[in-house]
Formats: sequence, C-alpha cells, structure tokens
Amino acid sequence: MRAGEPAGSAIARSVDLARHVEQWGYKRYWLAEHHSISGLACSATPVLIGHVAAATKTIRVGSGGVMLPNHAPLVVAEQFGTLEALYPGRVDLGLGRAPGGDFKRCGRYEGICSKAGKIFRRCSMNYRPTLDPRSRGKW
Repeated sequence: MRAGEPAGSAIARSVDLARHVEQWGYKRYWLAEHHSISGLACSATPVLIGHVAAATKTIRVGSGGVMLPNHAPLVVAEQFGTLEALYPGRVDLGLGRAPGGDFKRCGRYEGICSKAGKIFRRCSMNYRPTLDPRSRGKW
C-alpha cells in the first residue's frame, strides 16, 4: 500500500494489475498472506483470490502461502474447494507453516506447524473431488 492509502484502493490496484498481466499473457497471479504488518492489505488471502478471480477470465489465481498456523485446516480446505468450484481450474493453493506476521507472533506458534499440516492433509482428503484437477468444479 502507498503511504496513507486506504486498503480498498490498494486492493483495486492489485485487481487492475491482475487484469493487465492476464492481457500480457501471464498464466498465474499469486497473492501473499501477511498479518499484523501495517501498510499491507493481504491478511484474508482467500477473499482476495475470489475477488481477483471474479475480475479476470483465464489467469490462475492463488495464494503465495496460506499460513496454516493461523487458520483451521478444515476451513482452508473448504474455502479453496469452494473457490475451485466457482473458478474451475484457476485456483492455486500454496501452503506455509510460518505464522505469517511480525516476529512477536512467531514464538506462539512454535511446535504446532507440523500438527496443522497433518490436520490439513486429513481434512483435504474429504475434499479431494474439488481439489483434484481431474474433476474441475465437480462436487
């Protein structure tokens, strides 16, 4: 975000950039997840992915990393399964295990990262039909 810029304006510029790179032939547009950092408007990655995918036609839109310690793994699986149903073949899910914020938060998540990954794998097995590229958009 630019200094003093409202988050909505920064998000609109991101959507505009996605439209341009799609016209220029780019195949993917990823959005980052960051928390507790002023000047960034990217803490709700799935919401932004849906917003950008709705404003574009062909480009794949994805997460540069949903940080599992910050989210319930089942919710992540459901959100991305739903995004895939809405935008078949256009949603990428990148996962991370860092807290995705300032260094003060890092200590709170020590030791739960691998547990979150195991839970996500278990939960996503139930959503294999929507996450499996062979069944794009089918429930």
